[in-house]
Amino acid sequence: MTNRSVEIGVNGAPVTGAVEPRMLLVHFLRLVAGLSSPRVGCDTSSCGACTVLLDDENVKSCTIFAVQADGRRVTTLEGLTGADGRLSVLQKAFWVAHGLQCGYCTPGLIMAAYPFVRRHCLDDSQADDDEIREAISGNLCRCTGYVNVVAAIRDAIHGGR
Repeated sequence: MTNRSVEIGVNGAPVTGAVEPRMLLVHFLRLVAGLSSPRVGCDTSSCGACTVLLDDENVKSCTIFAVQADGRRVTTLEGLTGADGRLSVLQKAFWVAHGLQCGYCTPGLIMAAYPFVRRHCLDDSQADDDEIREAISGNLCRCTGYVNVVAAIRDAIHGGR
């Protein structure tokens, strides 16, 4: 297979690489961009551990080829942290509310929740627990039972205003 050159804006910086056309975006982010937050949890798009933002929309990066992201913007969990190393409101809420246990699914959960939290903070609207659960319904966690995850997202919405 002939490699293709791609350039993807990852967390605000261009990342280029020659990739096989069948390379998944999650593998590009881990192997070429050197990031650790997008995780391969299931290889079937069921778990959501690989969730990232592609042009500000949630995607499971195990369902997208790197060549499909050529010329586009990707944001991972690392991209939410400030340049000074400070956690975003959502990251801090997960930490404070104990919204994680083993942490394997946490990057995907935070990335799935990020557009939801941002939307509710911008329009100053409330979100009930059912809406929060719907927003993260494509992400599975085997440890937490979601109670603290939902609380963290709720806290981030209130703390982000």
